[in-house]
Amino acid sequence: MSSSKILSGIGILAILFGVLSSFFTVDQTQQALVLQFGEPKRLVNRPGLNFKIPFIQEVTFFEKRVLSLVSQDSEEVILADQKRLEVDTYSRFRITDPLLFYQTVRNEFGARQRLESIIDSSVRRVFGKFELTAILSDARTKIVEDIGDEVNSTIKKLGMEIVDVRIRRADYPEATSQNIFNRMKTEREQEAKEFRAEGAEEAQKIRADAEKQKVVLVAESKRKAEALRGNGDAQAIKIYSDAFGQDEKFFKFYRSMLAYENTFADDGTTMLLSPDSDFFTFFGKQDGKNN
Repeated sequence: MSSSKILSGIGILAILFGVLSSFFTVDQTQQALVLQFGEPKRLVNRPGLNFKIPFIQEVTFFEKRVLSLVSQDSEEVILADQKRLEVDTYSRFRITDPLLFYQTVRNEFGARQRLESIIDSSVRRVFGKFELTAILSDARTKIVEDIGDEVNSTIKKLGMEIVDVRIRRADYPEATSQNIFNRMKTEREQEAKEFRAEGAEEAQKIRADAEKQKVVLVAESKRKAEALRGNGDAQAIKIYSDAFGQDEKFFKFYRSMLAYENTFADDGTTMLLSPDSDFFTFFGKQDGKNN
């Protein structure tokens, strides 16, 4: 193969490569900035096929879509009442002016660094105007709006716009949280001791009242029992009296038999009595008369 053919082939390939590299496509989610030796020449924000000068011009693409930014570190802020909070934020932004964006921050990496610094500064300033009670109330919406407005007024000159800012977390620093936890724990333990003491006192009152009621009930029951027993004994005596009054001799005989039974019971008792004692009246005859 001759050298002329080789040179011709190389020329054709160079021309073909130049033609191919002179065209670029912009996606509908992107916008492009054509640069010539690093200097912006024109902005392409419509999707489709476009032309550039090969080997001289280059294209840088930027997102049209909304981008997210999550704070890497918590920002410690001092509130108006001198309390401290650690705040984490989440933001969404978009590129509104690619040319200005390129001239100020160059790319998304630089934009995120600048934007995070601006948001952190705004969070400190806005939170410093409010007290803790306001942050825990409906004022939190206003705080977010104020942060968004303040950040937007700063980043307009960077070719960006904040779409949304959210507070992911606003909490006490670790040392403060631990102190608050210990204080709350001590307060709860103190309340528990008070409740236990009140419960013990109430239990003692209930036991004392129950004991009092027990004594009253037992006394009343004994009184009723004694009254019933007295009435029963009186009725028994009356019945015995009525029964024995009908036959005095039988009554005397019955009383003597009971006396004999109780006296001569096998309990080891020894008695010395005269044989003509009245105690032995019924030992002679059934009518109680001695011969």
